[in-house]
Amino acid sequence: MTEGVRVKAVVLSAGQGKRLLPLTRDVPKALVEVAPGVRLLDWQLRQLGAAGVNEVTVVTGFAAGAVEEAVSDPPAGMRVNTRYNPFCSVADNLSSVWLALDALGDDAILLNGDTLFTADVAATLVAAEAPASVAISRKDGYDGDDMKVELDGTRLAAVGKQLPAERVHAESIGMMRFQGGGMTRFRDAVRAAMRREDALRVWYLSVVDTLARQGGVETVEVPAHAWCEVDFPADLDAARDHLSRWVS
Repeated sequence: MTEGVRVKAVVLSAGQGKRLLPLTRDVPKALVEVAPGVRLLDWQLRQLGAAGVNEVTVVTGFAAGAVEEAVSDPPAGMRVNTRYNPFCSVADNLSSVWLALDALGDDAILLNGDTLFTADVAATLVAAEAPASVAISRKDGYDGDDMKVELDGTRLAAVGKQLPAERVHAESIGMMRFQGGGMTRFRDAVRAAMRREDALRVWYLSVVDTLARQGGVETVEVPAHAWCEVDFPADLDAARDHLSRWVS
């Protein structure tokens, strides 16, 4: 990263997180506690700040007011804005990215609202120099819910849940960075995807998959013990185990 340049971040936190019901009956997944007094979004903002990110936009949707209140007192030195997605109950997360395109600016980290990570993971993306960099991680096996990736060396060749097992080398952790020409390509591709008839059913990672197949998307690898995803109650138990090690 060029000296003096500070990377922004956009956090996609519009969803309710229905797979965590009843915990998310009245509050969105972003505000579920992952440690005593620590909500998922709280942890994300702290780690982004520790990695040098000082401006964050949180895309809200379900229970938007609660999220807005939660970020009204951000970590020291960080500015946090919110962007409301009125389509969150009828559209997939491409719409959230589309609504936040201007907040991404020319250089930003884009991350899912259900990815927990250490500051080192965010710092890896802050240090990335490629126009487009997707954070990946490896494990022994992958299930149907994993966002699997195919690699060509360090280059991202494809990403998606339906990749054949013989082509899977790792998984996307739900964090990536675009800068310069990479951001221009991504922004143009998102706008084009939103013009499709099926736009409401499109994941933004399908846009990343399209870009990857065209070439020019790199990956950065992070260790499996430095991140986790929270989708189901069992994931929440695992996340709490991770956090207990990260803060020890």
